[in-house]
This record gives sequence, C-alpha cells and structure tokens, in this order.
Amino acid sequence: MPVVVVESPAKAKTINKYLGNDYTVLASFGHVRDLPPKDGSVDPDDDFAMKWEIASDSKKHIKAIVDALKNDNELILATDPDREGEAISWHLTEALTAKKAIKKDTPVSRVVFNAITKAAVTDAMKNPRQVDVPLVDAYLARRALDYLVGFKLSPVLWRKLPGAKSAGRVQSVTLRIIVEREMEIEVFRAQEYWSVKAVLQTPRGQTFEARLTTLAGDKLDKFSIENETQAEMAVQAINSRDLVVKSVEAKPGSRNPSPPFMTSTLQQEASRKFGMGAKQTMSVAQRLYEAGLITYMRTDGIDMAPEAVAGARDAIKAKFGDKYLPEKPRVYKNKAKNAQEAHECVRPTDLMVDTAAAKIVDSDQRKLYDLIYKRTIASQMEAAKFERTAVDIGSDDGQVVLRANGQVMVFDGFIAVYEEGRDDAVVDDDDKRLPQIHEGEKAVKETVTPEQHFTQPPPRYTEATLVKRMEELGIGRPSTYASIVTTIQDRGYVEKDKNRLIPQDKGRLVTAFLSNYFRKYIGYDFTADLENQLDEVSAGNGDYKKVLANFWRDFSAAIGETSELRITEVLEKINEVLEPHLFPPEEDGSDPRACKNCGVGRLSMRTARSGGAFIGCSNYPECRYTRPFGPPNPEAEASAIPPDGKLLGEDAGDEIRVFKGRFGPYVQRGPVTEENKKPPRTGVPEGWNPEEIDLADAVKLLELPRLIGEHPEDGVNVWANLGRYGPYLKHAENTSFRGGTNANLPTIDDVWTVGMNHAVQLLAEKKASRGNRGKAATPIRELGDHPEAGGPVNIYDGKYGPYVKWEKINATIPDTIDPADLTLAHAVDLLDERAAKSGKTIKKKAAPKKKAAAKKPAAKKKPAAKKPAAKKPAAKKKAAD
Repeated sequence: MPVVVVESPAKAKTINKYLGNDYTVLASFGHVRDLPPKDGSVDPDDDFAMKWEIASDSKKHIKAIVDALKNDNELILATDPDREGEAISWHLTEALTAKKAIKKDTPVSRVVFNAITKAAVTDAMKNPRQVDVPLVDAYLARRALDYLVGFKLSPVLWRKLPGAKSAGRVQSVTLRIIVEREMEIEVFRAQEYWSVKAVLQTPRGQTFEARLTTLAGDKLDKFSIENETQAEMAVQAINSRDLVVKSVEAKPGSRNPSPPFMTSTLQQEASRKFGMGAKQTMSVAQRLYEAGLITYMRTDGIDMAPEAVAGARDAIKAKFGDKYLPEKPRVYKNKAKNAQEAHECVRPTDLMVDTAAAKIVDSDQRKLYDLIYKRTIASQMEAAKFERTAVDIGSDDGQVVLRANGQVMVFDGFIAVYEEGRDDAVVDDDDKRLPQIHEGEKAVKETVTPEQHFTQPPPRYTEATLVKRMEELGIGRPSTYASIVTTIQDRGYVEKDKNRLIPQDKGRLVTAFLSNYFRKYIGYDFTADLENQLDEVSAGNGDYKKVLANFWRDFSAAIGETSELRITEVLEKINEVLEPHLFPPEEDGSDPRACKNCGVGRLSMRTARSGGAFIGCSNYPECRYTRPFGPPNPEAEASAIPPDGKLLGEDAGDEIRVFKGRFGPYVQRGPVTEENKKPPRTGVPEGWNPEEIDLADAVKLLELPRLIGEHPEDGVNVWANLGRYGPYLKHAENTSFRGGTNANLPTIDDVWTVGMNHAVQLLAEKKASRGNRGKAATPIRELGDHPEAGGPVNIYDGKYGPYVKWEKINATIPDTIDPADLTLAHAVDLLDERAAKSGKTIKKKAAPKKKAAAKKPAAKKKPAAKKPAAKKPAAKKKAAD
C-alpha cells in the first residue's frame, strides 16, 4: 500500500475515505522542518546555505511516516497546491531521505488537487508529477529573506530603540501603511462647506428632494458655498424665484456582479459582513476545504473551471429560472502571474449544494460557506438593471438650478442572491426613488434648507481595507496576509478597536526609525518589486540565490552603518522626523518645543522601559513635565497617564500617583528611592478607568487590605481585599495571608462596605462548599459513544473553557464553535488531532469474540452397583446440567 502524506489529520481522514484501504494516509501536521531561531541559520558567506532542523513536535510524525515506509516502499506527497504545500513536500523528501526511509528504489511522486472531493482526489492520483523545484526555490528565497531581515534588523531595533520587539520584510511595510494613515488623520484639518437642499412638490402633490447646483448662473463645486452667510444668501435666491422643471433625463443602467472570491477578497468580505479577522477567516475556510466543501482557499485566481461554471448555471436555472441566466457564461480574467497561484477561485465544490443542503453545524463555517456559495452563484448571474433619472429644476432667469437624482431597479438580477459589502458607509442620492415629474411643470417650494458640512479625515484601516491596500501595492501574498496582520497586533505595534487598526507608540517609533535608517527596505515599490522577483523565481524564470545576493549586498551595508549610532542620536533623529507631528507650529509663532512648564527646557520624545514613548522636558529632574506621545492635546494631557505616573495629590506628606504598569494600572504611595525600593502600591481593579481615578479613590486602594474585625467563633482576623481574581474575604491571622479561608465578594464596593455578619456567612458557605471537592465533573452535554473506539464522548465546562473528553484525552473546543453545535463527528476529529499532538493513538475497539459452541453434556454413566454410596458422579452430573 503506498503511503500518502497530507498536512492535517482532518484532511487525511477525508482523503482516506476516498482512497480506501489500498493506501496508508498520514498527516505531517504542517511544516516538519524550519530554520532554528538563532543567528547563523542562513549563511550569506556560504552561498546562503540554510540549516534546517526537525521541530520537536514533528519528530513523532516523521517517525510514523518512516515506520509506514518500512512496509510500503512508495511515497505519494499530497500536500496543498501552492508554494507552502510544495515546500512541505520538499522538506518531507529531504527529512525522510536523511533518515534513509527513502531509498534509491523508493518511488516518490507529488499529486495536487484543488478540492478534496472523490473526483479531484482520484484524478490527481492518475496524474502524479515530481516536486516543483522553482516553487521550492521561491519558498527558500522568501524564507531566507524573512530570516535575514528578522535576525539582522531586529537586534538593531532592540539596541537602538528600547521596547521595540521585531522587524519583518513585509510586516514592517504593512505597519508603515497603518502609521502613515494615522498621521494623515492627525494632521487633517476639517474644511467647512455648505449645501442647500430644497423639498419640492409636483402639481400632483408628490414631494421630492433637490440640491442646488447653479447659483448666480455659475455651476457650484463642493466648496463654493464656504460659510453660513453665503448659504443664507443662496436660500434667499431660491425663495425669491419661481421654479420650473427644465429637463427630465432617464437613462438605462446596469451593474454586473463581482467576480468569485480569491483569498484577499474573501478576507475583506468576511471582515465587512461578519467582523471576522483575516486569521479567523482562513481558519474557518481551512475546515471547509478539509471537509471537501470548498476549493483551496489560498489563491490569487478568480477564474472558474468549466465544469464549475456549468454547475453554477444549472443551479441558477433550477433556483431562479432562465431570465436570471446570461446567454453566455461570464468569464473572469485570472490575476495570477505564475503557476504558484494558478489554481482557480475559492468556490463550493458542488454548486448544487447550497448552505441548507450542506448541513454545516459550526456557525462560522456555515456563514462563510453561505458567503462563498452566494458570491459564486451571483458571479454567473444576469446583471441588475436600473433606470437612472436626473431632473433639473431652475428659474427662468437661469440664476438658480437644482438637481434631483433617483433610480428605479427594473430587474434585480444577481442582487437577488448577493451584493458586495462596502468598507465605509456611502450616502448616495442616486438610490432615491423619484415621483412622476414632467418637463415644463412648476415645482412648488415646501422648504429650502442650508446644511453645514465638514470634510472628514481618511478612515483608519480595518483588516479588510488593509488587505485590500496590501494587494493594491503588491506587497505580501494570499498565504501571508492573515499572518502579517496578526503579527503586528501580537507585537503590540497595532491595536484593534471597533474593527479599526490603531498604531501604538511602539509601532510609530519602529516606523520612524526604519523610515529614516532603512527607508529603502520598507518602501512600497521596493517590496513590491522584490515580490515580483520572487514570482519570477517561482515561474522558473529567475535564480533565487541571485535575488538573495542582490538584496544582501545593500542590506548588510545598511545594517553596518547603524552599528555606531548612539541611542540619543537615534532619538533626536526621530524627533526631527516626527517634529511636524509631535510639535506642530504654535499660532503665536513661539517655539513649539519650548517647555511650557519651566520655560528653560526643550521638549523631546523619550522612550519608557515598557517600550512606550512620551514627551518630556530636557530640564529633568528639575522639571518633571511630561505629556503623552503625539501632538499636543490639553484634554488628553489632563487625563492621560505618562510613563512616570500621573500625580493625583498628596496624602500624609506622600505623593500619590497612578501608573500604567507591565501587568496593568496601579496606584503608588511615594517615589521609588534607594531607601524605599518598593513603596506601597495597589492594582487598579478591573472596570475602573485609571485615567479617571482621583486622590480619594487611590488612598482607599492603598489602605487595603481592610481589617473587618475578629471572627466571633475563633477570634482570628477577617479581612477584605482585592486580588488577582477580584474582591474577596480572607480569614487569617495577619496580612501575610498564608493559609486560612478565602471567600469571593460579589462586588468591588463590598471590599469597603461588607460587615462582620455578612462576612461570617460568606466564609461559612465557602467552607460548606468544600465538601463537594473530589466529585466527578458532570458533562454539560453527552454526544454518544466513540464510533471507532467505544466509550462515551462528552462535553465539559473547564477552567479555560469548554472541552470534549474521551477517556483520558481532552480536546479544547475552538472559540469559533458553539458547544451546542458540536457534532460527534467533529468532536472525534478534535480528539484525533489532540491525541496525535500528544503522541497518543485512539485504538479501534476489537471486534467481539465469537462465543464458543456449547459443548454437549457427556453421556450419563450409571453408578457401579457395588458403590451405591458414591456421590461424585452426581456432582459431575449437576455441573454438566
């Protein structure tokens, strides 16, 4: 039996079902080898030699493949149909050859399928090939570039910019996009403009809206009416004239459907419609792919296979009828530049299987499949048809003209199934429906209203719009979008708030540093050109080592130039780069960097140990003036907490400050000194805004723990306090709080208000509840017996969330799955994955042994006449009966 290797156990299970018992299907669990995370794993001085090592988690998976090849001397590599999949196949070949599992006579072949269906898998097995060397070369080049940038540039950041964590070839360019957008927003100055709207009435009593487009015979643009005075004059000009319909122009219009999904557009639409992040979208899509429901989800292609187009047209005809079916199939041009992404769009594998028929239990998978299904069907449907109408209403002297726009949908076409979402709300007057209006008839004025407007800053990026921008600039590729967007958030460079990406201090500083000292390497054109060079390699038209050599020659020189830089020099350079942003010109012409507090020092950016940044005075410590990083903002300065703490006031001669610490905000009594290295401090409880805490609140916190009194039964002290898990009571001798009994308090306020009677009651209830310890946990849902191994499979609610359990194997249920929706089949998949990761196996239960045929009782012997008293034969007879 040939050994077939795929990436995941779920995929292995599905493929094994199609191939049957003639094949052994095993999972590699992703990449089996990687570059060790240490200096020297890529050696530019040795023709970019790369040192690989097998990950500890992968050793057992490699061993399983090695063991299987001892019995079946044929290997079929069936990893994903893209560059990463090709790389995994290459790594497997290299690793198995090194372990002598692949011998000279071992047939090794590569098969690819764009969908995990029986037809696709069977067809792939009939058309094997060898590992695609150009695709592997492109992977090696990308991996080496990412390593060289990460391991050579990140240490420069650590040394020159305290608190910075890492830099990356594409990661840092993506961060630059977000930071530059934020700076556009901050320097944006709103411009006032006005418009004039009139509600008019036809002779038949129907009303409609029109906007002023011509005033004093001149056509208006957006900013023609600059202020309220001009707007009121425009209103007066309209009110003083009679209006007549000058023209009515109706034109037919149509809108074509969007093309089927590729990776980037799928991530964008899932973000718009469901709020899914790029990483979550790809994780959900992966499960749909492995279940055989959709085609491969990492692609730049938007074309569809002919059989899929035919399937979509059949589904449209069956569900909607002939009028929704175009005369000819729609053809979408593939954006893929080379073979690496040459597979088709993301679509359902069977176009006759809609969401209801697919019977998907998981809610996220169901939503995403529905989105993919509708987009695919809509892409082959007839265009939506509209009638667009423009009506001009004006005065006889031509001094004022107003225009009303509207449209009527004549035929919904593809909109009956699907309409693409929008990144930002757009107000479109063309969507309004107009009443019947005839040229030459009078328009009676009901109201004429001036409206004030202000220009809006560009919106912050969402994950969807960021991926769209990366795609437009040509940086990154479908397989990397999700990981890049996730990485910059994990590094603390960017935070997501209400689905919008906001750069943090660390991200701004990293971008400012790189923009000044490594500008070329975070340039959009440079990064896009490098991607194109790598695409040429994957197409077989380039030498990847030449690409690496060209890059390294200039990059290593740039690294060397920064080695002598002092931190103070770097910070001052960043001050210069960010000066327009941090220190905008003062209205009175004074020096924006002069300290307003002492009048002597000069303001500059400084870094905090935590990695953040703030603006401080050069006259420190005589002047302790600080303000938050960013442009001056008096309101923010009054409430924000600078790195050296916000002074709340004094209590008993001590300064009381609130800080933002590594593990959260806290209040502190007095400064840190040589004599007092650990002054009293207390964490700010969850739910309290640290920026709004006043002196009284801080003093209350610093007085904790609060002694309630002596327990009436044993005279031991009872305390109220705030802890890691919230407010609680402690029944203990002293504030060391060792031993004793803890009991939770319902609210934070109870810490200062709870009395002895209530405290005694809560402590007694806590002691009584301890009697339940040691009892077996009760499942929150029973799924039934394991179909292969027997024994109950149940869902439990654990300390870290719900999990599924079979015997001694526990598998966490992903956040994306509601435990109420989990099926037994999916639970078994989770258990299989967990068992494989921990080196265990779930053995199938043995078939029940056949019962031995009952033996016939031996013939009864008559007792000998001379021994009538013998009882033993009677005992044997009883046993036989």
